[in-house]
Amino acid sequence: MSVVTKKYNNKQKPQLSFWQIWNISFGFLGVQFGFALQNANVSRILSDLGADLHSLSLFWLVAPIMGLLIQPIVGAASDRTWNKLGRRVPYLLIGSLAAAVGMILMPNAPLVVTIVPPILFGAVMLALMDASFNVAFQPFRSLVSDMVPDNQRNIGYSVQSLLINIGAVIGSLLPFVLTNIVGLDNTSSVGEIAPSVTWAFYIGATVLLGSVLWTAVMTKEYAPGEYSLPSVEDNKNSQDEKATMIQRFSDFIGLVKSMPDTMKQLALVQFFSWFALFILWVYTMPALAQHIWEIDAKWFDSEYLKQVGEVPEAIMLAKGSAGDWVGILFAAYSLFAAVFSMFLSKVANTIGRKTTYALALFAGGLGYVSIYFLPNPALTTVYFLGGQLDVPQGAVNLLIPMAGIGIAWAAILAMPYAILAGSLPVKQTGVYMGIFNFTIAAPQIISGVLTGWVLTTFFNNEAIYMIVLAGIAMFLAAISVSFVKEQKKEEVE
Repeated sequence: MSVVTKKYNNKQKPQLSFWQIWNISFGFLGVQFGFALQNANVSRILSDLGADLHSLSLFWLVAPIMGLLIQPIVGAASDRTWNKLGRRVPYLLIGSLAAAVGMILMPNAPLVVTIVPPILFGAVMLALMDASFNVAFQPFRSLVSDMVPDNQRNIGYSVQSLLINIGAVIGSLLPFVLTNIVGLDNTSSVGEIAPSVTWAFYIGATVLLGSVLWTAVMTKEYAPGEYSLPSVEDNKNSQDEKATMIQRFSDFIGLVKSMPDTMKQLALVQFFSWFALFILWVYTMPALAQHIWEIDAKWFDSEYLKQVGEVPEAIMLAKGSAGDWVGILFAAYSLFAAVFSMFLSKVANTIGRKTTYALALFAGGLGYVSIYFLPNPALTTVYFLGGQLDVPQGAVNLLIPMAGIGIAWAAILAMPYAILAGSLPVKQTGVYMGIFNFTIAAPQIISGVLTGWVLTTFFNNEAIYMIVLAGIAMFLAAISVSFVKEQKKEEVE
């Protein structure tokens, strides 16, 4: 990467129009489109490829581990980068391209059965997608911090949250649309992937690349040294370039130890909220199939499936319907989040970021727990987007708790970063935003290690109780917000 040396220009960043703020984060729509497809369908894909219910959380460990390893590295690297593409944009482009490759390859896992077991290939592609999504996630966060003036920070992150949720709505709905509107099959036998899911991933890869290119073309990053942004030091003056790996690691540990108090306090909130989100993504599909569609847990046991040889058509249809409905529910909570995001900035400006954050997390806890109380096996006909399907009334009832989960999701995507941005040293915004991802990845890793054991040991493989556990965690997150103390930017600088 080319380098420049500049002194700080302490002029205030110029005020941005709504559409300039929109363009800065527009690429996140495509990234979240792909991420939503992954969240709603990977448990379904891995189950079809032969993963046991209790082992699903272990496969999902790939996601937080990739975030833990990659985001701090990308954050630190982008802080020291400047070339004709900019500071953050090069990483957005690299991440989106690699993620698109993973999205195209993952649903084709059955095609490589003669070379490698499909479940292993699927896990590797999940790792590639997650690594690539994480390369793109952190620079988008830092790009808002770089480009948006302090007095527009709330709206900057709120618009980003809105775009994230628009992408999530479309991505989550896509398999359902391809099944019920286009007519693609949504069922699959063991070792195969449903055609509707395969084509959804192809379309997702295309949207991902297109939206990130839009941000890259429409956003001109401020040069190093402008508006108090840090300079990129010349190589000959940069000790980091000559430092040993041990010294770099030591410096990194030093940054972690000296992280702002606000970041440490937010870490507790992040722990409980992301512990809950991980459970939602991993166990919603089996929880719905068991609790709403009344499928016995044995149909998620790979050993049992091997014994029976062939899955009855009724079970395949029920699991396919449950999988599609998960997409609808995820789209619903993302839609509620998108709507709430439009008011989030005004609410936060009126009652404060902390109060907004805590109330939103509490609403999420209510949403999780209420899922347990809403089963109803009576079939009802649903007309949606021109399609028609018969589902249990309990499935329709679940649209109500998605409002609370969506409100929590909108706040989780925006409020921690809006609170945190005011406490970060300007020279190290990127690396600290990357380090902050530890507070997202660590609870997911702990959840992934423990929840499979909890499911089998305490809940007899009844996944609905994992959703209730997630609700309790979200309540604890809401309480934890009271321990957070905000800092103003001038107190840091």
